[in-house]
Amino acid sequence: MARLQSPLAQYAVITGNYWVFTLTDGALRMLIVLHFHALGYSAFSIALLFLLYELFGVITNLVGGWLGARFGLNKTMHIGLMLQVMALSMLLAPAAWLTVPWVMAAQALSGIAKDLNKMSAKSAIKQFAPSPAQDSSPSKSNALYRWVAVLTGSKNALKGVGFFLGTALLYWLGFQLTVLSMALALLATGLISRTLLQNNLGQTKQKTPFKAIFSKSSKINLLSAARFFLFGARDIWFVVALPVYLSHQMGWSHLWVGGFFAIWIMGYGAIQALTPHIVKSHHTAPGNDFRSPFALSQWALGLSVITALLAIFFSASALILTGGLFSFGIVFAINSSMHSYLIVHYARNDGASLDVGFYYMANAAGRLIGTLLSGAVYQGYGLGACLWVATFFLLASAVCAALIPLYQRANAQK
Repeated sequence: MARLQSPLAQYAVITGNYWVFTLTDGALRMLIVLHFHALGYSAFSIALLFLLYELFGVITNLVGGWLGARFGLNKTMHIGLMLQVMALSMLLAPAAWLTVPWVMAAQALSGIAKDLNKMSAKSAIKQFAPSPAQDSSPSKSNALYRWVAVLTGSKNALKGVGFFLGTALLYWLGFQLTVLSMALALLATGLISRTLLQNNLGQTKQKTPFKAIFSKSSKINLLSAARFFLFGARDIWFVVALPVYLSHQMGWSHLWVGGFFAIWIMGYGAIQALTPHIVKSHHTAPGNDFRSPFALSQWALGLSVITALLAIFFSASALILTGGLFSFGIVFAINSSMHSYLIVHYARNDGASLDVGFYYMANAAGRLIGTLLSGAVYQGYGLGACLWVATFFLLASAVCAALIPLYQRANAQK
């Protein structure tokens, strides 16, 4: 038991918890899109199914960071798991009950669950990763960077597996048996994690006032704005528009659509995990000098160029479309991984969940806007228009990231 209380063992428990949750979350998203598209729902109707999922994600991240600081990240993580079990249980209702309002309510619970789990996992790493003061050797001075990259990258790789798993289980078992199996897996994970994870993890030493949920840090506010536009840009074409386009316009089967998304997300996750080896700033982790956020801006600009080219040429052939999407995935993964490190790096030591929660609130808001635009823009104007809107979002993300060094220099000179 003493070994299970070590920082590395606790990191493994958090990662395992996050992995299982992510696997079911990815499967559930693909289940919802494909199952309800097969039932005849329009692209915009499917987008509405995710409306409360994303909306409650915004609220949860904002309030969840405060709850984690006040009561402990272990508690918020396990509450998230149990809420996901409840959300899945709602989808086990008879088919006649699965109306848009009912599924939206289930997705609202799922959105709360996902962001409680995610915020808790990301914030908890700050508690366990060796700091430079604890370990100054060159090979380990960037432990926080590597731990965040591995957690984020592996999570997204498993989300890709979840996309494929959800599609395959829908094909083999049907909707209800698939949902039931995921609920049971989460329940077992919660019981194991509750036994092994430390109590009062991430709880602040002093009571945290509710007004602390809003960040007073300029760099965190700007990084959050950059994250809003980055993930809004992805979800504008990714959530509804692309799977419906591949299924309806290109005639791909559900298994082919699920397989493509699985490979895309798994490759994206692998690149995220490898980002510390791909992006090196004078052998230091990004965030250790003023140039790092500017580098983040440059990666966002590069991503906007890829998206604009994709908007121009995607209809020429399936090869150009898929090749462009994988190019987007590689550069987006590097952006996302650097973002994930920077927020943990910038977050305060005591009450990290407050800053992380605020940041992922912006992430969820971007996903919310992206999801709505994905259905509305695609239904009105098609996939090309979704890609052009995404391009403008990415330019806005680049501008926000470029402003961070200016505020850092200004604060350093005071």
